[in-house]
Amino acid sequence: MTEVAPESWVGPPPFPLAGVAVDIRSLFNVGALFRAADAARLAHLHLTGGTGHPGLHPAKIDKVALGAAETVPWSYQLDPLPVLHQLRADGWRLVALEVAPTAVPLSTVSCDWFPLAVVVGHETAGVRPEVLAACDDLVRIPMYGRKQSLNVALAFGVAVLHLAQLWAAAAAKAL
Repeated sequence: MTEVAPESWVGPPPFPLAGVAVDIRSLFNVGALFRAADAARLAHLHLTGGTGHPGLHPAKIDKVALGAAETVPWSYQLDPLPVLHQLRADGWRLVALEVAPTAVPLSTVSCDWFPLAVVVGHETAGVRPEVLAACDDLVRIPMYGRKQSLNVALAFGVAVLHLAQLWAAAAAKAL
């Protein structure tokens, strides 16, 4: 398979979809977040808290990202709350992807929720309570097996690809 070099690829604009990663400890998971963000044409990937970023760990992240850190706009800020407050001020709806009793199924999200920022948290501890409180909604991926959660990077990928497909289908109908 031959890929187009990032500097020569001119594609359609990104979807009104962003990611916010809070305290993702595995650099390999961060790389997978970049791959998913590229696949779903995210507008931006915000890395916050204890999340590693390509500025500090380019080689380890790129083992999984495979160049996606060059194709996805990203930024790093230690405190996630100012990032969330700015997104909200800019008109973005904030949804945390979390296993919680009040979380609604991902399938209930509709296009009127866009622009949408998907927040994910620490691999085992989840999204910090103060970050959850700053979000507009909590969504979950329904699970049918014994385990009730997925790896954070896998869950993020499932969610943003579902949301990208939702947006793309609505945009195609509007043409």
